[in-house]
Amino acid sequence: MSWWDDVMHRAVAEVILVGALAGLIGVQVVLRRLSFFTMALTHASFPGVVAASIIGVNIFFGGVLAGGVVALGVAALSRRRGQDAAAATGVLLSGGFALGAALVATQNGFSRELSAFLVGSILTVSVSDLTTTAVVLVVVTLLLTVCARPLLFTGFDRSGAEAAGVSTGVWDVVLLLTVEVVVVTVVPAAGTILALSLIVAPAAAARMWSDRMTVISAVAVLLAVTSGLLGLYASTRWNVAAGAAISLTATGVLLVSWALAKAVRTMTPAGAVPA
Repeated sequence: MSWWDDVMHRAVAEVILVGALAGLIGVQVVLRRLSFFTMALTHASFPGVVAASIIGVNIFFGGVLAGGVVALGVAALSRRRGQDAAAATGVLLSGGFALGAALVATQNGFSRELSAFLVGSILTVSVSDLTTTAVVLVVVTLLLTVCARPLLFTGFDRSGAEAAGVSTGVWDVVLLLTVEVVVVTVVPAAGTILALSLIVAPAAAARMWSDRMTVISAVAVLLAVTSGLLGLYASTRWNVAAGAAISLTATGVLLVSWALAKAVRTMTPAGAVPA
């Protein structure tokens, strides 16, 4: 019997990998204020995931395809004058989820799978899911490391980046597609609805304690992995859905971090949290 044959062993490994992935991309999402876009992706990828399940192909590819269309659509609309990208994102959010629900309604006895898509099913992850998550983690880590300079330049000084000849539109698309791939990868652990909390909450909590990108990223990964492991423990201890437990734990981490940061500011003469 292989170590990977144990359900809990695979779940713990997936939680650690997904936590690291969510923490890394979460920093970009929080600093670039892409939380709403990320939420739209979680809903918009839903029809792709459902369609892939219906026709019997890997849900990762279905979610990536559907989310990719949305990401490119939002990127194109945001570059057109007079177009409200936030409104278009909101419409794609509700439209994507409605399409997924409509696809579910066409299948008899699909309600159980629907629940797994929405809130995750960490205890059913396979070795194939683990391999996919590990590969995506390596690729995203390399991409964010190698492309850190143009991504930061585009995000925080867009006019300066354009003046320096940086293709800001290209880097916007690169970041949006990266976020989209991460969202789909997190689905088996947290589901399409709850993935946002695992991506945003740890990074937002880490942002309260530092202005340094490397420090924020390291703390965000640590908090995301810790949230995942604590949520998985709570799920097995009190028999609650793992995705919901992980999401609630991540939210709790954010609230605790906010309270601690506020207390530190109150006690610090300068009223500032150390960077």
